Amino acid sequence: MIALNNDMIRMRPAQREDVPRVAELIMHGASVQKRTPDEIAAEAQDPVYLEAFETIAANPYNTLFVAELEGKVVGTYQITILPGMAERGRIRAKIESVHVAPETRGRGIGAIMMRHAIGFAAEKGVGLLELTSHKARPDAHRFYNSLGFVQSHEGFKMALSP
Repeated sequence: MIALNNDMIRMRPAQREDVPRVAELIMHGASVQKRTPDEIAAEAQDPVYLEAFETIAANPYNTLFVAELEGKVVGTYQITILPGMAERGRIRAKIESVHVAPETRGRGIGAIMMRHAIGFAAEKGVGLLELTSHKARPDAHRFYNSLGFVQSHEGFKMALSP
């Protein structure tokens, strides 16, 4: 438990029953797809999210975390440990899908989640932590810079399926 003003934030690995809420948080944070709350709630029930969760949970290099406030999931992120050959085999980790519930943004929950990610990565022997953020999210970029992340590379993506 981590104190946030008078509130306590609990960080824990996501569980199967968290999946619809995690899907909602991700959709609320999507910068390119805007949906109504009803559309988001309906989409979050799609079984594809449970399938994705099961795949993540089955991989020892992946962990999906949630942040709880007063028993309610208000944030999420995924971290993937990436063993590699570069830099004399330095282990990397990638943080993805960092989202905080719209109604709780600006309260420091994202900073707590990122400190948690940094600590988790350090415990796993990670030497380099990476994350990406959509170019359309300058506020998120300022946030990550304030935590010590440096915009050192240009990223590229290629969609292989819809």
